[in-house]
Amino acid sequence: MSAKQSAKIPKPASSSHCVRVEFNHPCASEVCIAGSFNDWHLRATPMISLGDGKWAKELVLPPGRYEYRFVVDGQWVDNAPAPKETVPNPFGGLNAVLVVTDSTGKREPSSPSKAKVSSSRKAT
Repeated sequence: MSAKQSAKIPKPASSSHCVRVEFNHPCASEVCIAGSFNDWHLRATPMISLGDGKWAKELVLPPGRYEYRFVVDGQWVDNAPAPKETVPNPFGGLNAVLVVTDSTGKREPSSPSKAKVSSSRKAT
């Protein structure tokens, strides 16, 4: 394949921001994050194990407001400790809220800018 024929990798929209989400669960073998940004697909967004029960995922999201939860070994779990903002979901649990802002720090209708979201969960 020539240089002209090489596949171009699409770049995220310039208004999108990288958001790092972290989660701690000492005995998890698989952790995913599901939310309004991926249509709540259970395993669509797997997190990366950093060792010692620490998990992370970088998401590229346009400004907006997103709800999410963690899925540990196939089971939905509540965020612990509680994130800054939560909303009740129809299943009796709480969804965490992630707000992405534009580069000026303003919230847009659906909105976080480079933010780090951390959550930890003790072994049960």
